[in-house]
Amino acid sequence: MPYFKHDQALVDSANIGEGTKVWEFVHVLPGAVIGKNCNICAHVFIENDVIIGDNVTVKCGVQLWDGVRIHNKVFLGPNVTFTNDLRPRSQQHPAAYATTIINEGASVGANATIVAGGTIGKYAMIGAGAVVTKNVPNNTLWYGNPAVFKAYICNCGEKLDDGLNCGSCNKAYFLNSEGLVEEKR
Repeated sequence: MPYFKHDQALVDSANIGEGTKVWEFVHVLPGAVIGKNCNICAHVFIENDVIIGDNVTVKCGVQLWDGVRIHNKVFLGPNVTFTNDLRPRSQQHPAAYATTIINEGASVGANATIVAGGTIGKYAMIGAGAVVTKNVPNNTLWYGNPAVFKAYICNCGEKLDDGLNCGSCNKAYFLNSEGLVEEKR
């Protein structure tokens, strides 16, 4: 087995990448795909139609429902909640579940709720306890209920100054019609 599975984890999927760690009380259904070098912490549930990229951290208490797509290098904090049905009813299932996309390098804080069908951009950051009800652009910080834009952030996670420069890693950015873009130096 090219990945680590704790003795008390239930992994029904054969699609787990090399170097991934699956800890106790995790349940992965047969159709799920998990990339390389991921850390799936205790008490996580992953449904069939879920795709997780490489180098992803899923902290304790997260449930990933059908339709969730997690790209590379994403961090999901403890008890992040995803939904996949905008009109849920007991014993009634939609023809297709909403697709929710978390793009490369994004971080979602503890106890945040991600409402079905949205996209969180590359290197975006969602604050703890936020309720995300719409798409979040790349390199932005959002928090609150409902979550609102608070600042532009660098790929390293630091807030950018008013000139869209990072005081931590010295990257510079500019805004165009597509959003925040890193200046090539």
